[in-house]
Amino acid sequence: MKRRELVGTAVVCFGLFALATHLAAQGRAPVRQVGYLKASNPGMYDHFGEGGALPGHTGNTVAISRDGNTIAVGAPHESSGATGINGNQNDESAYNAGAVYVYTRAGAGWSQQAYVKASNAGAGDYFGSSVVLSADGNTMAVAAHWEASAATGVNGNQADNSIPQAGAVYVFTRSGGRWTQQAYLKASNTGEKSEGEVIVGGGDGDQFGFSLALSADGSTIAVGAVGEDSTATGINGSQADNAAVSAGAVYVFRRAGSTWAQQAYVKPSTPAMFAAGDLFGFSLGLSADGSTLAVGVYDEGGSSRQVNGPVDNMRGGSGAVYVFARTGTTWSQQAYLKVSTAEGGDSWGVSLALSDDGNTLATGSVDEDCTATGVNPPGCDMDQKTDVSTGAVAVFGRTGTTWSQQAYLKSSNTGIEDWFGIRVAISGDGNTLAVSAANEDSAAQGINGRQDDDSASEAGAVYLFTRSGNTWAQQAYVKSSNNEAFDEFGNSVALSRDGRTLVVGARGEDGGARGVNGDAADNSVDESGAAYVFAR
Repeated sequence: MKRRELVGTAVVCFGLFALATHLAAQGRAPVRQVGYLKASNPGMYDHFGEGGALPGHTGNTVAISRDGNTIAVGAPHESSGATGINGNQNDESAYNAGAVYVYTRAGAGWSQQAYVKASNAGAGDYFGSSVVLSADGNTMAVAAHWEASAATGVNGNQADNSIPQAGAVYVFTRSGGRWTQQAYLKASNTGEKSEGEVIVGGGDGDQFGFSLALSADGSTIAVGAVGEDSTATGINGSQADNAAVSAGAVYVFRRAGSTWAQQAYVKPSTPAMFAAGDLFGFSLGLSADGSTLAVGVYDEGGSSRQVNGPVDNMRGGSGAVYVFARTGTTWSQQAYLKVSTAEGGDSWGVSLALSDDGNTLATGSVDEDCTATGVNPPGCDMDQKTDVSTGAVAVFGRTGTTWSQQAYLKSSNTGIEDWFGIRVAISGDGNTLAVSAANEDSAAQGINGRQDDDSASEAGAVYLFTRSGNTWAQQAYVKSSNNEAFDEFGNSVALSRDGRTLVVGARGEDGGARGVNGDAADNSVDESGAAYVFAR
């Protein structure tokens, strides 16, 4: 069990207890669990709902439509050799091929609608490593960031396996209740690892699909490739060289009718000599209309602590976010965001969420080291030497084209190596924010339980914040109903547009139940994974 450093726990717990008591007296709670989702074929170490137990270990694998009626959950380690929709789930011939499960809501009940596999499912592809849904849930994009085809562009040769970990993205559409694959997307410069390159999680290729974002209408997709090596800067630069090892890139695709095409190849304005190793595209966010794109740069090394400050490489691993805007079909860089307390090794940009209008942005830092709690606490700008990875989230707001930092959030029970901020999700209006800490250690179960009990290592937790005006406050401390050590609840998170439905993945959950609301006490399948649905 990890050591802990807790600050102000008694005060926090009393405050949350008082809040819960007040709400209970009115006959309601701030949030309640309404669903326990499992795969229809739970398997040992399938990691259903994974979403990144470690920085760099896949993207966000739970998604919810903006209307809250469709949920998609990835299990990137699922091993069926099936292809397409609703194939044979009992085939275990393709280790770590991956799968996605789609659930729909009728009234208050959820049911599984589809079991989705890639058209070229292959061992080690990790299909389902990132999943996104359109507003109506009828378009879904799924990444397989270790898919191995050397194809480029749209609907190329899927049978080629010559570039391990090149990555691919698959687009699916739903008509009636029936899902079909619409497109197979690859980078315009699918590439291999350069000499001396170290890629997150190992591998040889660019990891196209490491991150994903989708517009509300499902017609704009942004795809991150953290292992891409070009020295290009700006929009649609030269893709020909591989001299900036793991600089990273983002590719934007647009759909006209049912036809997809690449619209832009996006790099930051950062000089190439500073860009190598930055992992541009580690996280992504798109506004509802697809005209604002935010890109997290996990290992960026700039020393600035302001918006649009000078670009250098003097504070290694501090992390950053770049914002791009589209006018017509033309993209341009709008802002370079640095957190006011950023220090070397903080890794800002590990997670990212953007409101529908693109005017509110939240980004996480799992390696931030301040031990303070709450909103905008003092003393968090000189804590690098403590190296405790408590984690933090920064919120930025945009007025016109001008960005500024609005808030700095810490959990109510800050703990060593909790990784608060590993995942963030935001409501459409930007006023509700879910922040996960997948390594948090409390054994509490349910809503607003005890936060000072550290007897369940890496059980995980999610914190709900709400905004009134420009003021943020923590509303709820969320745990699953069957919370246990090493569940890593909060590996992945998603919010409906109105912020009233929350989905949380727990990749380490051990349940053997199948489907919806089965026996949560069954621990017969190690790390099969689960997803939980909460309502406000």
